[in-house]
Amino acid sequence: MLMKSKILIPLIIVVILVVPFAVGMFYTVDEGEQVVITEFGRPVGKPIVDAGLKVKTPFIQQVHRFEKRILEWDGSPNQIPTKDKKFIWLDTTARWRIKDALKFYQALGTEEFAQSRLDDIIDSAARDLVTAQLLIEVVRDSDRVLTLDMEVLEEEVGQAGEPLEEIQIGRERITRMILEKVQETVPQFGIELVDVRVKRINYVDEVRQKVFDRMISERQRISEKYKSEGEGEAADIMGQKQKELERIQSEAYKEAEQVKGDADAEAIQIYADAHGQDPEFFAFLQTLETYRQATNPNTKLILTTDSELYSYLKGSGVLKR
Repeated sequence: MLMKSKILIPLIIVVILVVPFAVGMFYTVDEGEQVVITEFGRPVGKPIVDAGLKVKTPFIQQVHRFEKRILEWDGSPNQIPTKDKKFIWLDTTARWRIKDALKFYQALGTEEFAQSRLDDIIDSAARDLVTAQLLIEVVRDSDRVLTLDMEVLEEEVGQAGEPLEEIQIGRERITRMILEKVQETVPQFGIELVDVRVKRINYVDEVRQKVFDRMISERQRISEKYKSEGEGEAADIMGQKQKELERIQSEAYKEAEQVKGDADAEAIQIYADAHGQDPEFFAFLQTLETYRQATNPNTKLILTTDSELYSYLKGSGVLKR
């Protein structure tokens, strides 16, 4: 029993000493991580970016883990004046990643401090570029009023208010300029800025109503111009329609009169031919036709005894009865 105790006690002591040593010797790196190893606070070797089981000197070396994936930066809204002295609230967001973990560790140390540093850098770049531009350049990506609109309204300049403002740069280009400016600064911190976006622009109360009034006025001017052109086009179409209708009616009337003339000529020719064959019979038929057209149950005829019309009635014996 005493022998077993003598063997067991050293074994326990060895386990107590070796297990922590072994545990401190091995560490793992995940796929989304990169690691910097320090020895008494000083970096040792290059950053470890490959995933897997790694070895370090226990108790002496420490593991500092950083993200390899893209990280989010979300700034706070800042009140910024534009070149034309209009104040706006600018809210930006960005995406970044740690490109050089060793440089990042030496310059910033932690992601929290990096976020704070990006606040200063991005906000400063945004302020510098926005204050150098007119309000309309910051709030619009491009000309909402198309080139066609500009041509339509060109004749109104100086009559219906101020000329419409053209976009020279636009919000999208300003955003790219902010990105380019920040990208020149952050590499010294081991950071790569992937993208910057303007999340929201709000007008301060003093500016908002003026901007809305300007937008409404601009749209109304374009609307009125298009309505005027539309009414002109409609009047032209109606005029063309009326002209075409009159032309069709004129041609139809001409054709109808021509048909009637041809028919009358043909009828006259038929009458003439009939009269030439038997003039007395033709006169008799014409008289009967006259009787048919001139008489009805309500008609009373007063004729002289020597009337040609009377002669046929007399000759037929109708008057005798």
